[in-house]
Order: sequence, then structure tokens, then C-alpha cells
Amino acid sequence: MIRNQMALRLVGILLTVGSMRRRRSERGDVPGWVLVTVMTAGLVAALWAVAGDTLTTMLSDALASVTG
Repeated sequence: MIRNQMALRLVGILLTVGSMRRRRSERGDVPGWVLVTVMTAGLVAALWAVAGDTLTTMLSDALASVTG
């Protein structure tokens, strides 16, 4: 009886430790998403600085052709 209780406790501890390891490994992904977001915003800003007038003209022409 005591062996069964000890085995159940050991299994419970191992499951808890295993789930904690998974949670810790998922935390490392957040900085990657932040980096992707910041880099995308930087690319958009750089593109807008270089070709802002052309992009504005293209968008205005496209909207004018759709609305008539």
C-alpha cells in the first residue's frame, strides 16, 4: 500500500516537472515575435521614406478608378 502511494506521488512529481519544462521552453519564443514585428515596422518605415510619394499616388489612382 505504501509503495503504491509513493509511486503515485513520484508520477505526480514527474508530471509536474515535465509540464514546468514545457512552459519554460515556450517563453523563449516571445522575443522572436517582438524582433519580427520591429523589423517589419522598420522595413515599412524605410520603404515609406523612400517611395512615400509614389505609393500615395498609386493608392489615390487605384481608389479613384474603383470609385469612378
